[in-house]
Amino acid sequence: MKDNIKDELSAFQAFKKQFVFTQHPLVKTDQDISCEGELLQTPTDRFGETEHFINVGYNIRGSSFCQLLSNLFPYEFEFRGFKLASMESFFQGLKFPDEEVQRMVFNYSGTNAVHLAKASLYDWKKTKTLYWQGEAIDRMSEAYDALVDEAYVCLLQNPLYRQSLLNCPKEIIHMLGNEHKEETVFTRYEFEKELNCLRAFVKQSEVGRE
Repeated sequence: MKDNIKDELSAFQAFKKQFVFTQHPLVKTDQDISCEGELLQTPTDRFGETEHFINVGYNIRGSSFCQLLSNLFPYEFEFRGFKLASMESFFQGLKFPDEEVQRMVFNYSGTNAVHLAKASLYDWKKTKTLYWQGEAIDRMSEAYDALVDEAYVCLLQNPLYRQSLLNCPKEIIHMLGNEHKEETVFTRYEFEKELNCLRAFVKQSEVGRE
């Protein structure tokens, strides 16, 4: 790991330990989905920005930040010597135990990366085990959480991603995220905490440079 990334990862993880995050519950009815009284979805529309929130989703319209802060957005970055086309390619790649096939997944972004999960012969949900270049990682472990932190800090080295977080004017939520760890490689809670923490971290870092 490069020294600058190692230092920033250490600083981010220390920052994260002190970061206070409270997730806002979604209220779902037969017709609508809302958060703290602000509509996120009706039968005919989804809203990417409300008075207090940016509702991140690659196919949600209404604010550029909806797409820019999605894991599916094609931000290229380097992680442990590999070039990845997006954060989604990192998460989807973890579902492939075969190292060579995993490296192929790293080349994809957007919904293409999501669809590739169907190409895996391995069902990680049965074992709760994911893989990084042949190394098995327990989905429920602190080692997995640390791996994800490292990947996001590497993504921060992409100046466009960092600036998108810095410019994001409101708290980030993710209406579409799954709630259960055993069903997804990154839950709604994990996503919202990680991105809001990253956003606060880069804003603090920017103030420190002034």
